[in-house]
Amino acid sequence: MTKKEVTQLSYEIMGYAIKVHKTLGPGLLESVYEKCLRYELVKNGYKVEQQIIVPVIYENMVMDTELRLDLLVNDTVVVELKAVESIHPVFEAQLLTYMKLLQKPQGLLINFFTDNITKSSKPFVNEYFRLLPDE
Repeated sequence: MTKKEVTQLSYEIMGYAIKVHKTLGPGLLESVYEKCLRYELVKNGYKVEQQIIVPVIYENMVMDTELRLDLLVNDTVVVELKAVESIHPVFEAQLLTYMKLLQKPQGLLINFFTDNITKSSKPFVNEYFRLLPDE
């Protein structure tokens, strides 16, 4: 994949998140938004893995952990969903760690507890993104 393709994929994911938010509004549980966003993505031809376990390798050992990310789209973009009053730095760190552990180039932190989902969501890239070709 290229940087342009990854960026376009993230843009499309955000479009479906906006659609879900406009339809449902704020105030529901995170799990409801997760199921609806997954439905929209799958319906539109994306490969979506939900609630996948994130492996932690420590000193060449795979540790048995309960780390789960919300959605992984097209094996490229990690999507972490929230339904909270404010985004805390720990949520950003969590997403960046998932991206690093899975070696994925982009992540989206999307908060549905808001009037404007675009303003309360944040994209993240890492060193894996920087290594991708531009086009």
